[in-house]
Amino acid sequence: MTAQGSESEADRAAVAEAAARAGAAVAGERFRDGIDVEQKNGKTDVVTEADRAGQRAVIERIREDYPDDAIVGEEEDELKSVPDTGAVWVIDPIDGTNNYVRDIRAFATAVAAVVDGEPVAAANVLPAMDDVYVADADGTSRNGTRVTVSDRTDPETAAVSPTVWWDFDARDEYARACAEIVERFGDMRRFGSAQVTLAMVAEGALDATITNVDCNPWDTVAGVHMVRTAGGTVTDLDGEPWRHDSSGLVASNGGVHEEALAAARAVRSVAEQ
Repeated sequence: MTAQGSESEADRAAVAEAAARAGAAVAGERFRDGIDVEQKNGKTDVVTEADRAGQRAVIERIREDYPDDAIVGEEEDELKSVPDTGAVWVIDPIDGTNNYVRDIRAFATAVAAVVDGEPVAAANVLPAMDDVYVADADGTSRNGTRVTVSDRTDPETAAVSPTVWWDFDARDEYARACAEIVERFGDMRRFGSAQVTLAMVAEGALDATITNVDCNPWDTVAGVHMVRTAGGTVTDLDGEPWRHDSSGLVASNGGVHEEALAAARAVRSVAEQ
């Protein structure tokens, strides 16, 4: 990498963190404040004014330094897919809105900088937990301290999470994911936020996370970059390097990746029946 390229990544990482902090400030201020909840595309697909206001705050901060970059965002009229060329920011003002409206602290404001389809920097800010995760050219940090994925290689000692929600017409796939995890691994967790879950894989608190669902980029890109820069492995269901348009997602410490991949493929087999 050239010095100029490294400097550019450092700049984007700094802006990603600043923008995520701006959005998280909005979410944190309104958390547990009786905010109104609206449904979007289903009973469990909800949104609040904090989501919209938080996204606006994130974009305003990005625009201070990168006024012409494209924006991919969950709310309002931003792009909904990541272009393969050019610079773009992928943002989720509140990943884990269902937790947010239930007064559960596991939610994050996520911001990722992407260049020509590949993430180069990311930040996840968890305001209710006072945790800030940043992925830059040097690695992944939590609250300024470098973190790495776990070193576990024995699946029977691993904790694994199913992530990215299965809709009502795919609950058999969710049930299969849970069964595969509890039969293959030491323990199972579910946190209700893909970005929080991926950050936990990056810091070694979880050893893997799986889904066969096609993921939205705002739910995943920032956290995927964190796992990778922390030394982990992230693939699609075929074992190929994960991209923003991949089918399914398997993220792990690397040491239990093949077992996690096998579990995710078993879920896919249910979906294909």
